[in-house]
Parts: sequence; structure tokens; C-alpha cells
Amino acid sequence: MTSENEAAVSAAVAKLYDTYPFPPEPLIDEPPPGYNWRWHWPSAYNFCTGRAPSSNAVSILDAGCGSGVGTEYLVHLNPEAQVTGIDLSAGTLDVARERCQRSGADRATFHQLSIYDVEQLEGQFDLINCVGVLHHMPDPIKGIQALATKLAPGGLLHIFVYAALGRWEISLMQQAIAMLQGERQGDYRDGVHIGRQLFNALPETNRIVKRDKERWALENHQDECFADMYVHPQEVDYTIDTLFELIDASGLDFVGFSNPRYWDLNRLVGESDDVMERAQNLSDRQRYRLIELLDPELTHYEFFLSRPPLPQFDWSNDESVLTAVPSRHACMSGWPAKSFFDYDYQLATVTEAEYDFLSRCAEPGETEAQTVAALIADTEFTLDQVRSLQRRQLTVLSPMLPSHS
Repeated sequence: MTSENEAAVSAAVAKLYDTYPFPPEPLIDEPPPGYNWRWHWPSAYNFCTGRAPSSNAVSILDAGCGSGVGTEYLVHLNPEAQVTGIDLSAGTLDVARERCQRSGADRATFHQLSIYDVEQLEGQFDLINCVGVLHHMPDPIKGIQALATKLAPGGLLHIFVYAALGRWEISLMQQAIAMLQGERQGDYRDGVHIGRQLFNALPETNRIVKRDKERWALENHQDECFADMYVHPQEVDYTIDTLFELIDASGLDFVGFSNPRYWDLNRLVGESDDVMERAQNLSDRQRYRLIELLDPELTHYEFFLSRPPLPQFDWSNDESVLTAVPSRHACMSGWPAKSFFDYDYQLATVTEAEYDFLSRCAEPGETEAQTVAALIADTEFTLDQVRSLQRRQLTVLSPMLPSHS
């Protein structure tokens, strides 16, 4: 049952996005460019488990789909999947439907529905995408619990929520605009107007202005982005401590952050053996907190949760590797070459031997493929090199034997 306050906040949020449909990416008559591996089921599953999924014919929910930018990618990146999008805003859903129709992502179905009411959808989902939504709900815990009930066993829930430390200046400006609006809060066009006037009036040396120019000014030329950032009627910003309160309340398992490079303490203090040694005495969550305290640039958290059982495959058994079928990772840009961009758009460089092995791996989704044993026969390529490619997510391995995890 939705309370009166939840209903009022949800209505205010819907009004914002009816006024300023978000995200405001242009509609195009072709598939969207590039990729986001988090929206590609085989890549997300491989990231979370270490192996290819047994099937790509999955059911996907884009929870809080907005103008359909993510939904469009989900359809094009997952040609065997059934994709459903839900959102509160009727106006934004109209944009989502047009976007997907125009780009050929017409397999998507849409419903004007609150996440709180997601139980009205039939069945469960193998992948739920919830990007930039929970932090705008009046009761995020109730929201994540509702989504958890729709996640199938072995399924993945991908979440993106705001981080407080990296958005400190944004929070200050939000409060300032609200004060100046007074009784006109809820008039989002007025909020954008007075907010822009405020930015123009502040000196260039102002900390809030400097931060906006460093991080946000380019996208905030669009009123839709400015409104979403500075005049939103509902926002919750998290720290590691409050984030894991949200995660724990879901009843799901935390799989890991999908931007693991940020969460590597070595990049910050790896040169100090004493600091690293002391950090070993901390729990995982304490180390996460230490990292965000030492590097408070993080503006959001992105992570995967799962409903057990989600098997983990570590490829430590030689026979498992030899009998596995390798394919090149589907999310790579610039291949074929010895230097290209990997799944996370980071520059990857491979040796001549690695390039040769990758060249002979199966194309993503190819059914006729050779095992690792067949590919390395009569070569000096080692199983450790195969494992290295798998760890770097340049290849995805499909096991042919029961898991040895």
C-alpha cells in the first residue's frame, strides 16, 4: 500500500519528467552507438560469475526506464531477450516508445507503473536494470524490496544510485535554489530559470561554480539535465554505510561493484606497505569506506546484486579450462588490432600470441566453436595465458564440464 506522502512525491517526480523527459539523448533511426556492458546479459553474467550464461533467451526489466535510453540498448544488445520498461511518467514513456520504434528496438514493451507496484507484472526477470531511480524514490528500501521479489533465482539486479561525497556541491545548490523558489517549488521551469540566474551571478572562483564547470557544465547546457540535477523534488545521496543498509534490506546477495578499478585501494596507497598492511585488518565494507573517504570524487555507486543460487566459476581446474569453449568478449571497440578498447572502454594491448589466440576464438554468439584444447594444440600458448585473457574479460569461457568451484 502506497502512503499519501509516497504518492505525493511520486506525483511530483512524474511531473518533473513530464516537463523535462530524461535522459534527453536525441532519437535516431538506427541502433544506438557503442555499448554499455552492464546492459549486455552475457557480459554482465560473465562479470558476476566468471563464465558465459547457459542461455541468452532471458527476461529483462528496465525499472524506471525514463526516456528509454537504457531500454533501447538492452533490446539491441540482447537480441534473444524479452525486454520490459516501466516508468511513472506518461510523457517520458511516450518518448521511450518513439525512441525504440525509430531505432528498431520494437521488441520492448512499456508500462506506466511505479516500482512499488512492480508485482503487477507477470513472472520474474533474469536481469533487472535500475539506473538512477531508487535515490529519487520516497522510500528506496521499499523500492529495492519490491524489485527483489521480481528477480529470478540466479538473476542479476544492476543498480546505480548517487554518492553523497562527490555530489556535495550539487546538494548545496539544490538547497539554495529551493530557498529562492519558496512557494514556487514544484514549478520546474522556474527552478531551472532561477538556478541558471544563480550560477550566472556567482563569481567564477566560487566552489560550486568551479565544480559544475569541471564535471557537469557540458551536459547541463540542456535544461532536462539541469532540472534533473538541481531541481529534483526527491533525492537520497548515499555513503558506503547507508548504501549497504539499502543492500542488506533487499535480502539479496552483494556480487560486487561494476567499476572495480575505483575500489582498488592499491591505486591510492599501494606505495605504503604500512598502510596496506593495516588496511588488511579492515572488513570489505570498511575498506570501501576508506577508499571513498580518501578519494571523494565518486558521484555514484553502480553494483550488482543477485538472488541465489549464482554459481561462481574460478577456472582453477586445468581440465575445465581445456574443455571450455572461448569466445571473444562482445563488448570491445577497435578489434581486430593489438591495441583496442576493452569492455569498460579502457585501452587494452595484447601480445602477438594473445592476438593470435583471440583471432581464432569464436565470434560472440557463434555456435560452431572450438575448445581451448583445440585452439592451443601445436602452439606454446599456455593455460595461464588463457586465464589471463579471461580475467581481463577479453574472452568469455563457456564450461563444458560441471563446475569445480
